[in-house]
Amino acid sequence: MQKCRACDSSINPFMSFGKQPIANGFLAKDQFPKEYFFEMQVASCPKCGLFQLIEQPDKEMMFHGNYAFFSGTSSAMQKHFAGYAEMVKTEYLKEPDPFVVEIGSNDGILLVNFAQAGIRHMGVEPSANVADVARKRGVQTLNKFFNRETAVEIVAGQGKADAFMAANVMCHIPFFHSVIEGIDALLKDRGVVIFEEPYLGDVLAKTSYDQIYDEHVFLFSLTSIAYVFGVHGFELVDVHPQETHGGSMRYVLARKGMRPVSAKVGQFLKAEKDAGLDKPETYAKFKAACEKSKRELTGLLGDLKAKGKRVVGYAATSKSTTVLNYCGIGPDLLEYISDTTPIKQGKFSPGMHIPVLSNEVFAARYPDYALLLGWNHSREIMAKEQAFKRGGGKWVSFVPTVGILE
Repeated sequence: MQKCRACDSSINPFMSFGKQPIANGFLAKDQFPKEYFFEMQVASCPKCGLFQLIEQPDKEMMFHGNYAFFSGTSSAMQKHFAGYAEMVKTEYLKEPDPFVVEIGSNDGILLVNFAQAGIRHMGVEPSANVADVARKRGVQTLNKFFNRETAVEIVAGQGKADAFMAANVMCHIPFFHSVIEGIDALLKDRGVVIFEEPYLGDVLAKTSYDQIYDEHVFLFSLTSIAYVFGVHGFELVDVHPQETHGGSMRYVLARKGMRPVSAKVGQFLKAEKDAGLDKPETYAKFKAACEKSKRELTGLLGDLKAKGKRVVGYAATSKSTTVLNYCGIGPDLLEYISDTTPIKQGKFSPGMHIPVLSNEVFAARYPDYALLLGWNHSREIMAKEQAFKRGGGKWVSFVPTVGILE
């Protein structure tokens, strides 16, 4: 019997996605024999509602000096984070000489907006290579994992913070209570916690199971966030749905009684209840939907291959690792994966070992079909790849349904 990472209740996995590798573990051929795999099982806690991995690899295996994800490579995300920063500055930095802290600050894509405005800030980023990129952009960055000890260190040097921020990071951290203890030590009395993550409700509705991978130890709902933070004396005061990552939620929390609570909080909590996020049958339906998507996607790619069509993957994302390994999609079905990230090019995809090649290779000889692995950036990708479509190329998608996009 497993225990919930948040409330210690007994939980049982409702499905397994099979053996999965490190999602961002793009590797060279000589590394194939030593590649790490773990069984990726998932559960939903019946008490606190927290959706979670049963097992997660050690954090040092996922976040390190060769980490292969840089937020700033997407122009759409740069625009999104500029808007995020403006919201924080406008609504929550009312005191003179404000100070903000972001954890998992990556290459500084969010904090650079504060640095350029002359606002005191500190990023906390565990992967050394992306932390170095942030510093070169003028973003103050600590190369550490965040916990109470790190928070105390920051307060000693800078004072307490007006805002604690994160984006697509909190769901990565299994020692969640330790992080909240750090937040408590870091924030001023009226300080706010603002973070956004892929939203459980959207994942279930769209069968976007690729949001589940080693780094995402949790998928949050308002219900689970309210419970976990409530234990530490915080409450949800506002929420903002986001389009990023195929459906995310931005949460705003404060110490209980310190700020007014938006009516949206109650509305979304009721919507989660109405959608059955607290019911086992909802997760049984999700499992069946994942299995159906797997059958349909492998069937479609197999049919295209049988017809002699050239099919490649587009965007070597972390999320694509789950899809490719769960569905058993390898170089027999995908010729290669096109990606613009230099650190991934010339390597092979985790687990299935599909070659990752540059976008120039894609453009030099367009395939017949491209599997849209970065579907959550589809608008940006399709706008960029008009020549592929004009040349007769077609996109294959699998979220929310499997099919060929016209």
